Amino acid sequence: MKRIAILQAGGPTQVLNASLAGFVNTAKQFSQLVFVQGGYEGLAKGDFYEADEKKLAWVQAHRGVPGACLASGRFPLNEQALQQSLHHLKEKCIDTVVGIGGNGTMAALQKLSSYAAKDGMSLQVAGIPKTVDNDIGCTDHAPGFGSAARYVAASVRDMSRDLLAMKNFEKIRILETMGRHTGWLAAASGLLRDYEEEGPHFIGLPEVRTDPDELCGIVSNALSKHGCALLVVSEGMLWDKTSPVARAEVNGRQMLGGVSQAIAEYLGETLNVNGVRSELLGMNQRSLSLAVSDIDRKEAYEVGEQCASFIESEKTGFMVSILRQDSYTYTTTLKAVPLQRVAEYGEQCLPARFITHHEEYSDWLRPLVGEGLKSYPAP
Repeated sequence: MKRIAILQAGGPTQVLNASLAGFVNTAKQFSQLVFVQGGYEGLAKGDFYEADEKKLAWVQAHRGVPGACLASGRFPLNEQALQQSLHHLKEKCIDTVVGIGGNGTMAALQKLSSYAAKDGMSLQVAGIPKTVDNDIGCTDHAPGFGSAARYVAASVRDMSRDLLAMKNFEKIRILETMGRHTGWLAAASGLLRDYEEEGPHFIGLPEVRTDPDELCGIVSNALSKHGCALLVVSEGMLWDKTSPVARAEVNGRQMLGGVSQAIAEYLGETLNVNGVRSELLGMNQRSLSLAVSDIDRKEAYEVGEQCASFIESEKTGFMVSILRQDSYTYTTTLKAVPLQRVAEYGEQCLPARFITHHEEYSDWLRPLVGEGLKSYPAP
């Protein structure tokens, strides 16, 4: 019987635990499961525990809970960590390692597989995608994105109505989204905009360099027409530098954030406007259970199930990919794509056609955010 070690890594999502539950529910039928506590750090430190009936039930109870019930975090899988990980895997007689995560997780799995092969160890590896940024290549989208996009779209529409109510006091509001170096999430902010008065009046994307003078013109026009302006910017948007604004660097990874504040200061000074506010949409983008998309949670569970099925059929070195079918209704199929291909693809940026034709992006996005987002009357 296979012995499978499974871990969660990177930033959590609202549906990360659903993927874990889907995988566990299928894999327990043909294997012994070992949970890794704390992502790749737990792998390197040997923080493993056997999945007994109590633990299995505990994971299933977390199916609809946000976060990462096994704990995830970020950890650099360097040479020493790889050696330690391999040692613990051999010690625990592990045949298979499954990681639920983003680009970094898929790259780490590929690295672990190559390192094991050089050591003469036969190790099956598989990846289950998750990210709110939707920047994983070789898949139409990743579980976690639909719920985050739903939260952003609904929050921006509601905060736009709030700003319209307060425009004699607050003139410009700049909201900053997650997204890393891609604009999928920021662009979702315009999904529910039905009226000219509503924001966003401008969306700043990492894929498009913003001209400060042009931005001033857009904001001035909105102020003239509506008495206020609501802007949405991605954390990875390039402003006055060749690289995004970063708060810090942790283990070689930039902690992006702060571009909204930089833009707020610039607009307030340049346009001589009082009442300019910047706000981060914050961790609710990836954690608010009230914003979960029904289709996102369903797909997250199914991706986990499919990964287990692929493992049972002896596939290795793959990530489960969601492929959208060409049809009038939203339908998908699940496929195994090589981890090497995912690594070579790199970050999946927002396509140019979605940037220039926002309605095309909205049509693509609408099925992913789920149902229940009702229209508002005109302001």
